[in-house]
Amino acid sequence: MKALVPTVRLTGQIEALSYLALLGIAMPLKYFLGQPAAVQVVGMAHGLLWIAYVGLAGLGYLQRRWSLRTASLLLLASLLPFGPFIADARLLRPLEAAK
Repeated sequence: MKALVPTVRLTGQIEALSYLALLGIAMPLKYFLGQPAAVQVVGMAHGLLWIAYVGLAGLGYLQRRWSLRTASLLLLASLLPFGPFIADARLLRPLEAAK
């Protein structure tokens, strides 16, 4: 996969948006309006995107020889609501520019 960094960047941005949608839209719909279907749909999408993001970070570490620090920070970023946006700006954009 030649375009690993752009793929990780895009996946991270979409994953972060899905996390924010889960926390800011789906969960209030569930708990304040009794609409549990919103969490099921958005939660499933977020879970799949999170798995893809973590898998791509692992792929970068194993195949592209990213440092353990970079891979670990990407994994940590995946746990925070705005983390992938910060990781994109501080880790992935410079990594892409270095190519």
